[in-house]
Amino acid sequence: MILAIDVHYENDRASIAGLAFNTWESQTESAVYKSFLDGVAPYESGSFYLRELPCIKMLLDEHDLKPDVIVIDGFVWLDGYSKHGLGVRLYKELNESIPIIGVAKKGFKGIPIEFSLLRGKSEKPLFVTCIGIEQETAIQNILSMAGENRLPDLLKKVDRLCRES
Repeated sequence: MILAIDVHYENDRASIAGLAFNTWESQTESAVYKSFLDGVAPYESGSFYLRELPCIKMLLDEHDLKPDVIVIDGFVWLDGYSKHGLGVRLYKELNESIPIIGVAKKGFKGIPIEFSLLRGKSEKPLFVTCIGIEQETAIQNILSMAGENRLPDLLKKVDRLCRES
């Protein structure tokens, strides 16, 4: 199972959504998961993981999820190579047992071009970083996801689901 996770915040409440799907080419999800967490940490520039990591862990634990791969909205490596982002911290929290692919809609200062991916007719790239899986494989997986637009359909759907109360 591949699991895409996204989190939406309203004040100190988080709405966490997970979409499970069977293959990278899947057009529909096999399952939907939702969790809510009150009392989340405030946003702290440079330490986004302090806010997001407990939310992702809650979704995984509450629904007893053990996916083969997790796709997050954000970065695994902020610079592509060594500066830890949310994905590295999640990987370590999961005992380095589940590969993490980060798909970010905006570049992080200094992220090299080899981490960018153009999908559909968009000239605005996505930025793909990963851990526990080869970089080229991660890019090909995201490229092969269903949808003709910049953001794959299932990633767009999990983003929409986490915004629903």
